[in-house]
Amino acid sequence: DVVVLNKLSTDFLGGEAIVKRVIAVGGQVVDIDYENNVVTVDGVPLEEDYINLAESDPMEDLGTITHLEVPEGSIFVMGDNRNHSTDSRSPSLNVIDERYVIGKVEWVIFPISSFGAVE
Repeated sequence: DVVVLNKLSTDFLGGEAIVKRVIAVGGQVVDIDYENNVVTVDGVPLEEDYINLAESDPMEDLGTITHLEVPEGSIFVMGDNRNHSTDSRSPSLNVIDERYVIGKVEWVIFPISSFGAVE
């Protein structure tokens, strides 16, 4: 799912809502191989044809998370633009308490060139 989050704190991004893709939920294990651009959940590599990252570009390591079991009641999120994204790899965001999810993204309206349902 792609969700809208708000940590409801002016200490985080000025309290602005952000949009991120849910990679794993509570109880799942996330492994990230930055060099090979592979994210694995419970030992299964994700097929991520939606990310904006060339195969030849290594994924940016935002906080050295390479292995993490997501706590119950939390989600692990990542941005589709992996090398320019504040997401659960970043110490400033980390895993997200499910209570900070304020909506699910169903459609892209702007820019008009990207109009359509979210996969």
